[in-house]
Amino acid sequence: MGIRVAVAGASGYAGGELIRLVAGHPEFDLVAATAHSQAGHRLDVVHPQLAGLDMVLGETDAAALADADLVFLALPHGQSAALAAQLPPDVRVVDLGADHRLADPYAWANYYGGTHAGQWTYGLPELPGQRELIAGATRVANTGCYAAAITLALAPLIAAGAASPADVVVVAASGTSGAGKAAKPHLLGSEVMGDLSPYRVGTHQHVPEIKQATGATGLSLTPVLAPMPRGILATVTAVPARGVDPRAVLAEAYADAPFVHVLPEGAWPHTAATLGSNSCHLQATVDVDSRRMIVLSALDNLGKGAAGQAVQNANLMCGLPETTGLSIWGVAP
Repeated sequence: MGIRVAVAGASGYAGGELIRLVAGHPEFDLVAATAHSQAGHRLDVVHPQLAGLDMVLGETDAAALADADLVFLALPHGQSAALAAQLPPDVRVVDLGADHRLADPYAWANYYGGTHAGQWTYGLPELPGQRELIAGATRVANTGCYAAAITLALAPLIAAGAASPADVVVVAASGTSGAGKAAKPHLLGSEVMGDLSPYRVGTHQHVPEIKQATGATGLSLTPVLAPMPRGILATVTAVPARGVDPRAVLAEAYADAPFVHVLPEGAWPHTAATLGSNSCHLQATVDVDSRRMIVLSALDNLGKGAAGQAVQNANLMCGLPETTGLSIWGVAP
């Protein structure tokens, strides 16, 4: 018997990806998968890609999860905190929602609303010193998908004093799975295909998380819905604080990071190259006209942006190599 794992919110896109990764993990044993409206349905009916997994989705409550050694919470924002508080303190928990990411209760109130549940250890191992903190934690707050892509592109530049934290501009395109599985008119195929559309312009909830993780003090984020199921491509621009090569700074920062790849000169990130992987691809340059630093960042929003990141954190929490059960390479074509 390996490490006993339960997944709450298993009927959603991130939950389904978690089930896929846990089921293929050499050290994890899936013992429970729960849902709300889909409770009572067979897992392989809700997720046809998981054919052969003979399990019925249970009700999402603490009793269904408490016998696990490790619990993943893939619930809508605002629904994790109350459930997590009912779990035994020795059960390791990774929350894929936003409930425990932010340190500032005012930022939570402004961007999410409701009662601030307090901060857990932040689940981005590539930040300096964070691997050790995650390894020693029983409660970890997984990153947001945009936050992962943008933080990996920006944090080393601000930390090195290479980029000003005061004027960061990001335009990022994301696939439709980032909006969740609930049926919504604007996510219908006939509405999305052949179209790019901005949303939550100037008000996106990942802004305070990115500022907290990177040290940025001024950040403008314009998210764009792209006609693809999964993936994020973020264009991050910042004003240089001193004359250094941003690509060299990133390459040094991630020299020992198995899932972050600074691409060779002349190669640019694109979402298809990260599909199905837990990797983030980066490239950087300096604009010849404005002299702003430009970093392109691509990842799979359900991989390094959600479920893959959660498994990476869980590996560290369980004393396993962080790459266990995760793919560094994408699926193509």
